[in-house]
Amino acid sequence: MSTVWLVLTGTQLVRDIGDLARFGAMLFQILAPVQLALGCFFAALLAASAVAHEKDRRTLILLLLTRLSNCELVLGKLAASLLGVLMMLATAWPVFFLAALLGGVSAAQIARVFAVTLLSVLACGSLGSVLALWREKTFQAVAMTVLAMVLWLAIWEIVAAGALGERIGPLPAQSLAAAFSPWQAILEATKPYVSAEPGFGVLGSSVHAFLCVAGLITLLLNGIAVLMVRVWNPSREAVLVRPEDERPEAPANAPSRQRADDLQAGSANQPRTRRVWDNPIIWREIRTWAYGRKMLVVRLAYLALFALAAGGLYWMVRDRQIGQPWHAFFALAPLLLLSLVLVNAQAVTSLTSERDARALDLLLVTDLTAKEIVYGKLGGVFYNTKEMVALPLALCLGLWLGGALSLENLIYLVGGLTVLYAFVAVLGLHAGMIYANSGVAVAASLGTVFFLFVGVAVCMRIMMAFNGSFQAQFLPFFAFMVLGGVALYVVLGARNPSPAIGLASFLCPLATFYAITSFLLDATLGVFLVVSIVYGFMTAAMLVPAICEFDVATGRTTLEE
Repeated sequence: MSTVWLVLTGTQLVRDIGDLARFGAMLFQILAPVQLALGCFFAALLAASAVAHEKDRRTLILLLLTRLSNCELVLGKLAASLLGVLMMLATAWPVFFLAALLGGVSAAQIARVFAVTLLSVLACGSLGSVLALWREKTFQAVAMTVLAMVLWLAIWEIVAAGALGERIGPLPAQSLAAAFSPWQAILEATKPYVSAEPGFGVLGSSVHAFLCVAGLITLLLNGIAVLMVRVWNPSREAVLVRPEDERPEAPANAPSRQRADDLQAGSANQPRTRRVWDNPIIWREIRTWAYGRKMLVVRLAYLALFALAAGGLYWMVRDRQIGQPWHAFFALAPLLLLSLVLVNAQAVTSLTSERDARALDLLLVTDLTAKEIVYGKLGGVFYNTKEMVALPLALCLGLWLGGALSLENLIYLVGGLTVLYAFVAVLGLHAGMIYANSGVAVAASLGTVFFLFVGVAVCMRIMMAFNGSFQAQFLPFFAFMVLGGVALYVVLGARNPSPAIGLASFLCPLATFYAITSFLLDATLGVFLVVSIVYGFMTAAMLVPAICEFDVATGRTTLEE
């Protein structure tokens, strides 16, 4: 609100009540989509991590042994995980009505927006909960939740763009997408008047249709979770040892030849031992099922989204719709952001899973060095997310081969992405080490990625909404960046203060803003240099303490000790 007000007063004189009404309408149209994005993102994330946390600590089995019914267990965990998000919506309610007091926004618009947001939050939270109950590992739950949400939005964005035709049956493509997509529904709900569509029958408008669809999705997902919670849990992959498989040992006083024959016969039934590498951490990450046996579903979902992005870029290149580098970037940006989120989720859950399973304490009492643990985890992160890293880079190479990118821009793009992948991986390990609670660690890590790449873009959207000079917009820009830097430092450096992390926390939002602005101005070399230097420095600021002060970072000791 402060940023929009400072931009408004810096670009024009507020002369009459009509200017205030336009301010209220602009504020409402900006806050509603931001609130929806925040609510859906954190609802799905917190619901998935809450259930996965119980699984990793083996406490979900204890809950299943109590007298709690399936309905109480599923709905209780869902309500507890969504409490923070619902409180956020409750506190935002009077803020939105402040905009209504200025004029330009009606109570009906606010009611529609909050109805769409509330049911979207419940649907996304239910999605995260049911996937976490189904999957066996935290990374699988978080990754599948993010992929399902992105796939949900991407499909209906394609429909809204008219890829399947202007009309689908009796309904326009835009109205049909608004009936099934929360993003399209919130944009429709912010309009002063919602037009009725005869194709929706008694529902009347696409907003009412979406409320029914979101409610049905919530009921369906929770119904599946209630029915299947004791079927999915405990995991069916538990190995049962049958009594007939156990071979009795020969008596101690038996002749030596008999004992040797029995041992030789018994060794034929025993599994072959596997040779562990010099670094057992990376061996476990790569050579074992450390993150579950059902990773194929995660990879297939990502491949589906990659196919959509690749098809869209191929269509743009074929029809010569890419005239500037930023045209290709806007088509590629959602896939790149998704891959960064998945790499970050893999990194943070690689440590939180160890902590919840009490395995991290065992690692800390071994003779493994901090470098072996940290670099072993990083190696495992990039191996398990190799498709999420390699496929976007291959898509960039395809754009160069298709003539959409020059060789210079290809080098800048690949180099910048490499730095960002390293940054999000180290960020995940850093959050996993400094936060003892898994849910807080996952939320802090993914929330940081969300702020840096989506929050800064929102700030740019606010500033671009008004015409004016940069001098008039400098104050809100500076306030947004300073407050964002303070919040970033609180999240990443408050527990173990570091001057390097403090400096990088204030530089990263500025660097992101400069990079996006310079990219739109086709200053690609400046983008590459700023991203590489600032995010490389932030990576080192988190990585060096993790190695040199590993005991302090993990909470084993204090800096004074």
